[in-house]
Amino acid sequence: MDCPSQDHQFDQSSSSQLRKTGRGKIEIKRIENTTNRQVTFCKRRNGLLKKAYELSVLCDAEVALIVFSSRGRLYEYANNSVRGTIERYKKACADSSNPGSVSEANAQFYQQEASKLRKHIREIQNSNRHILGDGVDGLNFKELKNLEGKVEKAIGRIRTRKNELLFAEIELMHKREIELQNANTYLRAKIAENERAQQHMNLMPGSEYQPLASQPYDVRNFLPVNLLEPDQHYSRQDQTALQLV
Repeated sequence: MDCPSQDHQFDQSSSSQLRKTGRGKIEIKRIENTTNRQVTFCKRRNGLLKKAYELSVLCDAEVALIVFSSRGRLYEYANNSVRGTIERYKKACADSSNPGSVSEANAQFYQQEASKLRKHIREIQNSNRHILGDGVDGLNFKELKNLEGKVEKAIGRIRTRKNELLFAEIELMHKREIELQNANTYLRAKIAENERAQQHMNLMPGSEYQPLASQPYDVRNFLPVNLLEPDQHYSRQDQTALQLV
């Protein structure tokens, strides 16, 4: 520890000297005795930290206190933050020494950033030109090899995306084909049904054929289709019409 016990006794010479001087002025110089020096450090450090706290509270001041002991141990106090107070101190020193230094530093920073951006834009433009095959005469073998690898990777990604679109289109067309086949099957079935009904009516004597009313059929975007048109017309004679029940 940097501070020994508060009950530690000074040596006889220091005690007698303090008794003689009482609370009078003490000569400010390095304390040679190690124990006395540590005790004094501990007492005065605590008093300093207390005064810093009182100053920050009573006067609403921003206070930052940093103390390193002789053994390198750190003691600090700050009512805001030590880092923030140090940055504020640096800024205040810079402003007081050279009012235009901050604006000049900002202008220099933005100039450097603008120069970096312009360089990056030129590199991108040159890369695009090289990909298109322009300006490749000035490239060496290694640069051409790298460019070739980039182009091959780009082509691979393009082909992959193209194949994905083709497979999706093929799948859609396959579903469309199945729907058309189902619609064709349904239409054939209706035609066969009407043909059988017509043949049955033709076999019955004295009957007047009336074609079955075909229902329109719609498959997604297909227009309604009339399945059958009557091919023959029967004259009305004095015959008893057949009614189906």
